[in-house]
Order: sequence, then C-alpha cells, then structure tokens
Amino acid sequence: MSSNKIKVGVVGLGAIGNHHLKYLSEMDQVELVGVCDIVTSNAEGKAAEYNTSAYANHVELLENTRLDFLIIAVPHYEHPRIAIDAFKRGIHVLCEKPIAVHLNDAYRMITAFENAKLQYPNLQFGIMFQERTLPFYSKLKDIVSSGELGTLARVTWIHTQWFRSQTYYDSGDWRATWAGEGGGILTNQCPHTLDVYQWLFGLPSLISGHAHIGKYHDIEVEDEVTAYFEHESGMIGHLIVTTAELPGTNRLEIVGDKAKVIMEHGKIWIHRYPEPLQAFTRTTTQRFVTWDITPEEITIDPAQPSGHKAVTELFVRRLQGENIDLIAEGIEGTGSLTLANGIMLSSFQGKPIQVPIDTDTYEFKLQELIQSSKYVKKPILETSPEEDFSTSFSKNG
Repeated sequence: MSSNKIKVGVVGLGAIGNHHLKYLSEMDQVELVGVCDIVTSNAEGKAAEYNTSAYANHVELLENTRLDFLIIAVPHYEHPRIAIDAFKRGIHVLCEKPIAVHLNDAYRMITAFENAKLQYPNLQFGIMFQERTLPFYSKLKDIVSSGELGTLARVTWIHTQWFRSQTYYDSGDWRATWAGEGGGILTNQCPHTLDVYQWLFGLPSLISGHAHIGKYHDIEVEDEVTAYFEHESGMIGHLIVTTAELPGTNRLEIVGDKAKVIMEHGKIWIHRYPEPLQAFTRTTTQRFVTWDITPEEITIDPAQPSGHKAVTELFVRRLQGENIDLIAEGIEGTGSLTLANGIMLSSFQGKPIQVPIDTDTYEFKLQELIQSSKYVKKPILETSPEEDFSTSFSKNG
C-alpha cells in the first residue's frame, strides 16, 4: 500500500462510534472518508463536524468512498452482515467487540474473511479488544507466559466495575434485549473480561454458568453472572461479574505452583514461594504451615500506549505494510464468545457443558428467547451525544 493516508470509514455513530471519531481526527496517518448511521441526522451531523461524507446505508459507504478499512461500531447482531459485505469488496475490517452475538455468526464472518483472502491476499481483520493494551493486563500476560508462576492451579476473577443504571438500559431500544443485543453483561460489558481471561489462560474444557436475568434492573437479559471453569491442565477458574455494584471490584488472583499473583487497584503483587508448593505439600513433615512471604510489587508502565487508539494505530501500521502483530486478529474474537455463549448455555440447561460447545443448540435457544419475549421496553430516554463514554472504560484494576 502506498504512503498516502489510509482511508477509513465508521459505521455506527452511537457513543462508541463517536469515541472512534474523536481519536481518528487526531491521527495524521488516516483520512476519514465517510460516516454511516441509520439515523440520518446523526450521520449528517457527524459528517459536518468532521468534514466528511454522510451515509445512511453501509453498502453506500462501502461502494462510494474508496475506503481502505471500516470500523464497525453498530449493535452486535449487525457485525457479521456488515463485515461480510466489506470483505466481499476487499475492504479491511476493525470490528468492535463482541465479534458476534453467537458463535455460528462468528464462524460465518471468519469463513467469509478466509474466502475473501483468496481474492484479496492482504485483507486484514481485527477485533477491538483494547483492554489487552492496558498496562496491568499486558504485564500479567508477560508474567503468565514466562512460566515463573509454575503450573497454574486456580484463577479467581471478581470484576464488578461495570455499574450500569436503569437510565443506561433505557437509553436505547436495542439495549438489554434478546432481539436487540442478544444478552446482557456477558454480551455488552464483559467481552473484554472474557477475552483477557482466555488470552491469559486459554479456554477451559468445562463450563458451569449461573446467570441471573434482570435481577437488579428492569431488563430481560443477565445482569449478574457467576461461572466456574475447569481446564485440561487441572487449573480451575472462577468468574464473578455484575452491573449492579458500587463501588465495583476488579480483583484477579492467579495461584501457581511457584508463586501467587494478585492484581487489584491497577497494581500487581507477586508472592514468591520459598519452594514449589506441590512438592512441599507432599514432602513436609509439618502438619500446619504458614509461609511469611513479603509480596513484591511488579513495576507497570502507566505511560504505555493503550486504549482504542492504540489498537487502531497498530491496525493502520499493518495496512501500511509493516510486519507487526495486531492486538487481536479477527479469529481471536471466538474465544470470549465461546465463554459467553457457554456460560449462558450452561445456565439455561442447569448443568455443566463441555467445550467446544454445541453452537446450534445455543443459537436455537437464543432464537426461542427472541420469539417468546414478552418484554416491553420503556420509552427511550435520549442520551446526550456529548456524554463522556470513556467513563465506561476500564482504566485501573
């Protein structure tokens, strides 16, 4: 690709779409050639603000702007259709999380991408998993990957920094409905948490999920979830999430054979054992033991590039010909979705399920929920387009 600016379009001009527009306007290496929203006034208003062209239909955007890549920031069900339309035209895609609502749709996207690459070999597909760039998560990745913790035994993650009010849920007719969003906290807020979990530890072999539907809000989807995972290695995992706690908690404990790590309040502490725990357990003659371990705080670089802009900048550099890794390739979107769909399927069936999960059964259940829904949305409360959406992003642990 030439050294000219990379031409980008954004489809979906809600809160997250507007966030993309703001940082794109600060990037010298890109040119915003079009914006798209089914609400014509939104598209026209943002086009005027950012001196670009407005479209009410994503196909018109794809056909008329000669863009290089598309950022997809629409409601989740629309991700596959729009991405597939872009791939067919050889247009690169950077898609907001989650990749799709259910795995069958995600696999359709990936198949379309792979088929399009036969005609467009340099075609790129990325997922906006910007929380991988946060300094405490990237440092945890280094620690876990290094093996210094030894064989992992337990991971417990309490992540309840996702508070959402009833006003939030009432702010869009698609929010927190089976037909509009396809789920609740697992589909909207926690794809990042689920992604980081599987990024650090891989997918489990067994999932036991317990999801509470509308426990704290007037919604028809889950707003509190507890899950238990079993991994082939023997490691077990726990996940506790909700949108109904203030102040929320983000505490991750990783217990290995050689050390234990605790992340909380944006800091990481490592407790290094004097000897491997399992060997000590089997050989010590002491019946009761307490190790007096002084935890070591791990240095984190708070200034490292992070967030949506960092993900997009790497994507643009890939398009400019640099041989660099993306934060997350498109196919990596299936990991978090496997956990989300698996937790809900386990909860619906009232039993643990094996991974890989039965994707057809989950899709059938989702369609059943949509068809049988008797939930009636309250009148939509308009949200100011200038609302600071960044307050919903994770900034610390």
